[in-house]
Amino acid sequence: MSRYAEPMARLIEELKKLPGVGTKSAQRFAFHLLRSSNEDAAALADAVRALKASLRLCSICNNITDVDPCIYCSSPTRNQRLVCVVEEPTSIASVERTRGYNGVYHVLHGTLSPLHGVGPDQLRSANLLARVERGDVDEVILATSPTLEGEATASWLAAALHHISRPGHTIKVTRIATGVPAGSDIEYADEVTMARAIEGRRDF
Repeated sequence: MSRYAEPMARLIEELKKLPGVGTKSAQRFAFHLLRSSNEDAAALADAVRALKASLRLCSICNNITDVDPCIYCSSPTRNQRLVCVVEEPTSIASVERTRGYNGVYHVLHGTLSPLHGVGPDQLRSANLLARVERGDVDEVILATSPTLEGEATASWLAAALHHISRPGHTIKVTRIATGVPAGSDIEYADEVTMARAIEGRRDF
């Protein structure tokens, strides 16, 4: 078995923690970095440090941002009373590619998953429920992925939203249509499929 010097072995182990990166890929990345110039290696290290130091969660929608509120929540041209709920920040790009949605977002940062110890308290939903309770929202689009966990999350959130609707102001809760195949992740949906899913949303 090949043995690497401690710094190389440590880098390989850290790279293996990245999603989709196995031992072989981690080794390739590590040796590429070793062959890179000091300037390139330093630029990568600086970018990682800046990522951790500068990015935060939007106080309104939980999107990852370097300014608070984020560009969607602070935009005067977007419909602030229409909120699309997604599981992760990466899902926002899928909706934006449709070029037909002009509302704002709310990011849960996960889905309900009892097997992994993720319950309602672990999801970032409190600020969304507070917005609805204040009467700041007319419609919530539930755009969680059509997986078992995504459907369970949508059902739970729909019940919570209906429960806190203000008297005289009934919140409209809709679910994206089945343009997104069941069991798939919306992060990988193309713009046409995602557009049809948004346009064909239904009451939930």
